[in-house]
Amino acid sequence: MLLGRLIAAHAGDLFPGYAVLGATVFRVTRNWDLTIDEEESEDLLSTVQEELRRRDRGAAVRLEVDAEGSDELVRILARSLHLEPADVYRMATPLQPGDLLDLASSDPRPELKVEPHVPPVPRPFHEADSVFAAATAQDLLLHHPYESFEPVVRFVEESAEDPAVLAIKQTLYRTSGDSPFVRALSRAAENGKQVTVLMEIKARFDEANNIAWARRLEESGVHVVYGLIGLKTHCKVALVVRREGDGIRRVVHLATGNYNPTTARQYSDLSFFTARPEIADDVSALFNLLTGYADPPQWKRLAVAPFDLQDRVVALVGREAERARSGEPARIVAKMNALVDPRVIRALYEASGAGVEIDLLVRGICCLRPGVPGLSENIRVTSVVDRFLEHSRIFAFGAGDRPDVFFSSADWMPRNFLRRVEVMVPVEDEALRRRLVHEILRLEQHDNVKARRLRPDGSYHRVPTAGTAARSQELLLELARAGALARERGPALRPVPVP
Repeated sequence: MLLGRLIAAHAGDLFPGYAVLGATVFRVTRNWDLTIDEEESEDLLSTVQEELRRRDRGAAVRLEVDAEGSDELVRILARSLHLEPADVYRMATPLQPGDLLDLASSDPRPELKVEPHVPPVPRPFHEADSVFAAATAQDLLLHHPYESFEPVVRFVEESAEDPAVLAIKQTLYRTSGDSPFVRALSRAAENGKQVTVLMEIKARFDEANNIAWARRLEESGVHVVYGLIGLKTHCKVALVVRREGDGIRRVVHLATGNYNPTTARQYSDLSFFTARPEIADDVSALFNLLTGYADPPQWKRLAVAPFDLQDRVVALVGREAERARSGEPARIVAKMNALVDPRVIRALYEASGAGVEIDLLVRGICCLRPGVPGLSENIRVTSVVDRFLEHSRIFAFGAGDRPDVFFSSADWMPRNFLRRVEVMVPVEDEALRRRLVHEILRLEQHDNVKARRLRPDGSYHRVPTAGTAARSQELLLELARAGALARERGPALRPVPVP
């Protein structure tokens, strides 16, 4: 029984002497954005902490009410909260379904739960002496949660203890409660290494957590900075500098998801390790920009928001449109959490009109209308919602066997393009490029179990199941298990084929 209903049934006992005319359960959503004048703030941490104390008194933006609540009670609540009728939602379901997770976690029946997945560690990380060594030998890609997040943690932990490592630089946007990254970075500073952490203390809902981590890192001797005024640093980047012989070598980790071992088991994300000098140069320049007074450089490989990421995406879309107008094959496949940016949407409409075939995998908000005659006939939008939260951003531009492939920390939204520091990374290794296009993107495009297709009127409908059922996340789990078996039994066992 829901607690709200139990209280409503005994409301008369709680207010003796009163006649109970009605009772309803309601839930208020408030604006939790912080209002901070960073230019006027002398101590950003103290300013954020002061704003956090006022957060619970933020303006109401939504009122959810039990479907059986009386109209009079709803009017009283809406008036008190200064809300319009359009801001009121009558709910036939529990108002806080997250509370039901406690019931699920305490139920012992295995038949009601999915089989636990133990993410395997790919072969290159086993064969090398260290993650640093594995990444200097070749570009490496991890697909979480199908593959283990453990090499990402090891990368920082090994660097903290390696006497040849000179410097570690890392961004932290959201991390776990008992963060292994904070422990390793603190240990690295105590071991005499130059450690710089860009801690984003304005990460919504994680501000208090990040302030505590920032103070702990500073106490250990880590140089903690808070980024550029007016921008959130949302990119996920780590750089390790190591002395080798008479020179130095740099290895970079870039990702679509946070440095958080907990969400790495729940969100689908990418981790990428590389020692390519051009990318290492760009990442070094990015940290110089974020931690000092350097001017924005001319990027060699990365596209970086708020400087040139939006322009780069629009140019890539425009390039495919020009190919289509010239009679060449043209194609765009893009996977993201949200598509909101008007400029990119207009470019996609123009590309569709030019004849570009466009498949968009947008898990959440999509402000583009696909399939509209004369506007977007060549655009399809699919949303996959399944066991793991689809969180990675992958973009492929070009038809044929060699499209240009990128991954990014940024969705195609104004806030990501204009008000955040984000990066988009080209994937230049041919094997990794094929994996992103032919494994991850293609499987999700052909999902007909957990996929919904967006229609021109804004409604979502199940994808028709024609022939064999294809559930993309289950197929990716099979591939991960087969890859783990191949590693254990030797190269003779081949992974299962991708349908």
